[in-house]
Amino acid sequence: MQVSFGGHPFLFVNPRYRGQYFPPSEDARTWFNYGGDKIWPMPEGSQDDQHWPGPISDPLDDGDYAFHVLSQAPQCVVRLDGPPDARTGLQYSREIRIGSDSPKISFYATMKNASTHPIRWSVQSVTQYDAGDQTDRATYNHDFWAFTPASEHSSYLDRYHVRSGLAEDPSYSVKDQIFSLRWLYVQGEVWIDSPVGWLAVVDGSSRFAIVERFHFDGAAEYPGRATVIFYKNGPAVELDSNGRAVNRTGTEDAPFYMEAELNSPMVQLASGESYTFDTEWFPTRIGSDFKNATDAGVIGESLKASATAESVKLSGTVGVFFPGKLAARFYDSKGTDLSTISLQDVDPAQIVNLNQEIKAPTAAAKVSIRLLSRDGADRGSLSDAEITRHTGGS
Repeated sequence: MQVSFGGHPFLFVNPRYRGQYFPPSEDARTWFNYGGDKIWPMPEGSQDDQHWPGPISDPLDDGDYAFHVLSQAPQCVVRLDGPPDARTGLQYSREIRIGSDSPKISFYATMKNASTHPIRWSVQSVTQYDAGDQTDRATYNHDFWAFTPASEHSSYLDRYHVRSGLAEDPSYSVKDQIFSLRWLYVQGEVWIDSPVGWLAVVDGSSRFAIVERFHFDGAAEYPGRATVIFYKNGPAVELDSNGRAVNRTGTEDAPFYMEAELNSPMVQLASGESYTFDTEWFPTRIGSDFKNATDAGVIGESLKASATAESVKLSGTVGVFFPGKLAARFYDSKGTDLSTISLQDVDPAQIVNLNQEIKAPTAAAKVSIRLLSRDGADRGSLSDAEITRHTGGS
């Protein structure tokens, strides 16, 4: 129920239920929010049996999951197998893998039709991140963020849809094709039809971050068209008997956390059929200057490359997903690969501040910063930049 990286715990753990377990409840209104990470069915609702009336304490959320260790080397692999749920017809299992070459965590969430009739559901990965201030638990972290790419052809008017809470919530914005959420202590849920396949959660105060990746299927139907959902826990404005807006929620009833939710496509399952939703987590380091995520890591301060007659100066801030080495690959104006120059050793536990001056081919017009893992594999580009050349004048 917790993920720690570099001594930093990412997930919310509810102090009310810490160290406790309660079996599924017969009361459909009961929910034991332990925190941590879980999988739920989508769509949610109580209008018919094609909707899950959650969150509730049922066999899917609170059932007795059997735990199996499948491997300890070279990967640590465990699996959790849950009981069938008569209400939805679903049965969940989840496989979790951690390798020895990086902090990447791989999840394989499987839903099986345990009923005798066809069913249609989406798998939702629900992660509750701790949004509390680590130095003062009585207040929230004022530098806590979430990001995901916004669609240029979004189905939503503002490129996101406020499902609950304040319609004009100042937490939400879109800039440079990226939806951003700055956590404020007010309840709200926002849906994004992100087409790129990642979300990022960033603690700007500690400069720890995590990127969740998923596969986007442009031809598939997603619940409510949303691939990514963020939920901010907090007080909700209500009307009293006189029609006045009031807040009756305290911090004990509304602790500081944010849910980052990934949805799979809607899937039709015949009796006995299964579907697996694959996701990956990449813990790393970056601050609230976060700009983007790539296959190799995250970008804070954008890469800049300026040339003189003798060299090229590189500057920027990035975080990496794999330990290894950074290399600068130079191209001419036609895109021809000229040379690759090794830069520095890097590790996901450290923010990478590029500030180097190196010799480069005189014909170089563009540079790509690549991440090479310890086994020599090219993990992809972290950032690209056109090389600017300064000329003197009279």
